[in-house]
Amino acid sequence: MARKPARPFPQAGHGPVTIDLALQGGGSHGAFTWGVLDRLLDDESLSFDGVSGTSAGALNAAVLATGLAVGGRAGAQQALSAFWHDVAATGRCFGGGLSAFGRAPDSDDFTAWATNPWVAGTAWWTQQWLRLFAPVQLNPTGMNPLRGIIERHVRPQALAQGPLQVFVTATAVKTGQPRLFTSQRELGDARTCIDALLASTCLPTLFPAVRVEGEPYWDGGYTGNPALWPLVYRTAPLDILLVKINPLVRPELPDTADEIAERINEIGFNSALVGEMRAIAFVQKLVAEGLLDPGRYRGLRLHMVADEDRLARFPPASKLDTDIGFLRTLHGLGVAAAELWLTRHRGDIGHRSTLDPRKTFLEPRTL
Repeated sequence: MARKPARPFPQAGHGPVTIDLALQGGGSHGAFTWGVLDRLLDDESLSFDGVSGTSAGALNAAVLATGLAVGGRAGAQQALSAFWHDVAATGRCFGGGLSAFGRAPDSDDFTAWATNPWVAGTAWWTQQWLRLFAPVQLNPTGMNPLRGIIERHVRPQALAQGPLQVFVTATAVKTGQPRLFTSQRELGDARTCIDALLASTCLPTLFPAVRVEGEPYWDGGYTGNPALWPLVYRTAPLDILLVKINPLVRPELPDTADEIAERINEIGFNSALVGEMRAIAFVQKLVAEGLLDPGRYRGLRLHMVADEDRLARFPPASKLDTDIGFLRTLHGLGVAAAELWLTRHRGDIGHRSTLDPRKTFLEPRTL
């Protein structure tokens, strides 16, 4: 894949500026995040301290951390590329296997993807089948093709000893609470690390709950997509860059049972992030008004890379598509989005927020 030459930005002072990364989940749309990370790694004036990820974001985080620990920036780029090509080669990792029936175009031809009859038909039949049976009935052995891929591309020892702090969120089935797994503790153990990453990606309609240390877990998107609080309390940087892939807004009204269910899932997977943004915005407001001591509350600087206009044009069912052409399209969109963000806002890092959480996540929108 052809790459643009890196265009690092000048940095005042000594050394690169350090930021944290927050990576959303969203099935195969996580390849968009692959593109964003690819471009950020080109910029040697940026370094990373912590990364919080959920579902596909957790996989990107673990592979990024492994690559950085083993081979530096170039190693991280190679690791991410190898991981997503393995996802495409293995197929069905996110429960769909749509690429076996309807190939996505090798471009951003959104209409062609959305109107592809094979894709639409396969998605419909997949949803009908899943409504009839629980995952333990369809998959009594609990086989998950992601296990082998994770084992090939994630090194728990590298996570434990590498330069990047990793935080992975899963949802406890019994209590409905988030469970945080960290590279300093659980992710350093080989078995627990693989199980935790599988738990963070476990959609309950597709796979049986994943047991970690005896407790069952589902996808972390229900309780933190991604969780921001570990970056606030457990890392030093004040700059947090959110890579958002789950659309907040879809202009079309869902009018079929499948579309309604898919939209409900999207809203649910955004709700935890919206809640955290509400809390951050409230604290920022109190500090600005002098009602809280700024010395006791961190003055976070929030940033976001996203391309909601384009990603929202893909139907939610496309999150199951692992065709390499589709993944490369998403990667290209991620590279372009990161390039645009760096061009506009690189000089703001370390100085001011470029994301207004109230305007983006809390204020009512009209279409």
